[in-house]
Amino acid sequence: MKKSLNERLAILSDAAKYDASCASSGTTKRDSGASGGLGSTEGSGICHAYAPDGRCISLLKILLTNFCIYDCAFCINRSSSNVERARFTPEEVVWLTLEFYRRNYIEGLFLSSGIIRSSDHTMEEMVRVVRELRVTHNFRGYIHLKSIPEASAHLIEEAGLYADRLSLNIELPTDNGITRLAPEKKPSSIRRSMGDLRLKIEEAGEPTLQTKRRKRFVPAGQSTQMIVGADGANDATILGTSARLYGSYGLRRVYYSAFSPIPDSSKNLPLIKPPLMREHRLYQADWLYRFYGFGIDEITATQEGGMLDLDLDPKLAWALGHRDQFPVDINKAAKELLLRVPGLGTKAVKGILSGRRFRKLRIEDLSRLGVSIKKVQAFVTAEGWTPKRLIDRPDLRAMFEPKPEQLQLL
Repeated sequence: MKKSLNERLAILSDAAKYDASCASSGTTKRDSGASGGLGSTEGSGICHAYAPDGRCISLLKILLTNFCIYDCAFCINRSSSNVERARFTPEEVVWLTLEFYRRNYIEGLFLSSGIIRSSDHTMEEMVRVVRELRVTHNFRGYIHLKSIPEASAHLIEEAGLYADRLSLNIELPTDNGITRLAPEKKPSSIRRSMGDLRLKIEEAGEPTLQTKRRKRFVPAGQSTQMIVGADGANDATILGTSARLYGSYGLRRVYYSAFSPIPDSSKNLPLIKPPLMREHRLYQADWLYRFYGFGIDEITATQEGGMLDLDLDPKLAWALGHRDQFPVDINKAAKELLLRVPGLGTKAVKGILSGRRFRKLRIEDLSRLGVSIKKVQAFVTAEGWTPKRLIDRPDLRAMFEPKPEQLQLL
């Protein structure tokens, strides 16, 4: 029996929830107010709303289909799964996007798909959607397209002309894990596609000799996603893979998605899902590597086995393991050292560097910069403030650990 549009929407939007890489940041600003068209990528257009588990739901986030010829062990939509199947036509996805926008539900589209017939056939269908939105309907909202790694280069290139961001999922942090759990996927093909896309993005970023204008091609760059806890890789391995991806392919983001056990799963998969806090700690560690000058080996050396501390954020765990480097004088320390102080973010450090040019800063000045005095006071000195022997307290870690909670039977 043919399913209704509402039934298919329920199935394919639910199937898309396992993809975490749908944030809409980093694209160019576009607005239909002055130039006509439909949609916007600025102001109140695209806002980041989040589900209780932390995943972004700000876009119309659907699959073109959850039919798939691949049999990846960790995927709910694998070919051997007995989930209910559904499929949209490209025209239906276009209609849904426009109608959801007109009802002020969304301002953009995140489109992924299972692989049907072949990689090229699936990619052609997805390109039809974005081409129709941009060319026929002049849709100017945000579009994130999940690319098919084995698709032809000309299809990926055409998709880049219409989408704000393209993503190619690396799936797992090790080649052995991919070979074992997703045998149809080839890690070398995924990396080759990432490399080709980076070259095209860099080429489009160069101004032409005649017009001096840059070509619009994937303005929000490319991203990828890794599943955490499916293959037994520790956090050091995951972050090491992320570092190589950032360095080699110029990715804007690596997203981490905690493995969720699925029905009729392979015996090679764990029976218990990893704690969501592990996913959160990986994001924090990722941020430290990219914006705070930490090395992966520094972040992951605080615990045995290459795992991050689930009770403390990675910067605080590092600071407690390197107490000899504290306290830090906020009126004299270099930017690089200030960035390593727990509780100080990049904006706060910028404010400190700016403010201390005019006068000696006191501990109270940090609260005006949005800094938690409780978190930072043991690690800094300021005008009129020294932590005395606070940094040497044996119970310092206990001051920051989450308090025990009483379990409830009901």
